[in-house]
Amino acid sequence: MGKSLIQQKRGKGSITYRSPGHNYYGPAKHAGLSNVQINGKILDIVHCPGHYTPLAKVRYDNGENIFLLAPEGIRVGDDVVMGPNAPIKAGNTVPLKDVPEGTLVYNIENNPGDGGKFCRAAGTFARVLSHISNGVLIELPSKKTKRFLPECRVNIGMLAAGGRKEKPFLKAGKKWHAYKVRNRVYPTVSGVSMNAVDHPFGGSSSHTKGRPTQASRNDPPGRKVGKIAPKRTGRK
Repeated sequence: MGKSLIQQKRGKGSITYRSPGHNYYGPAKHAGLSNVQINGKILDIVHCPGHYTPLAKVRYDNGENIFLLAPEGIRVGDDVVMGPNAPIKAGNTVPLKDVPEGTLVYNIENNPGDGGKFCRAAGTFARVLSHISNGVLIELPSKKTKRFLPECRVNIGMLAAGGRKEKPFLKAGKKWHAYKVRNRVYPTVSGVSMNAVDHPFGGSSSHTKGRPTQASRNDPPGRKVGKIAPKRTGRK
């Protein structure tokens, strides 16, 4: 029996589930690659609906204007530097090969020039552990250690807005608006609480359905929910 699942509705791209990207300031990433130091100035610090972290609007001497994820301790009018051997100062963009061990960094590139992929959430930071022959070891916020190429760029410091989660929502409506502006769905309803026409796990007027949560790789779209072709289930 076909089901109209929420993931199918999202995939159609209707206005209900469309991201309001026209309200966003733009992507927050590093400037273009450069082999020389380029000075810049923070023109403004703005709040973008698409980011939990404040964004710093930066203009570099080469004429490039970008938005950087703002770290703690910066102000409008501060100078920032991008490039090799830049000072180890909050907000500067430096290649990993020039960052001393123990330094706090964020917005780490996975490949040189991609703009930054790791450690971008509000209030987070990563730590440079050591320089090895084939890369740089960094401890990520998850406490996992990952090796990066020495030419990958990072921002120095710790991301701002670390206390964001401490303020309670108080009302469900506030949370709905907070999720809506980022194209997320709230509230989230479990499949076992739905009717049989809405979800494969629904029906039977009970939360104990007795149906398997595994789905075959070849199941139709209306049944492919839960664990899809899992390699293993249960406790290790």
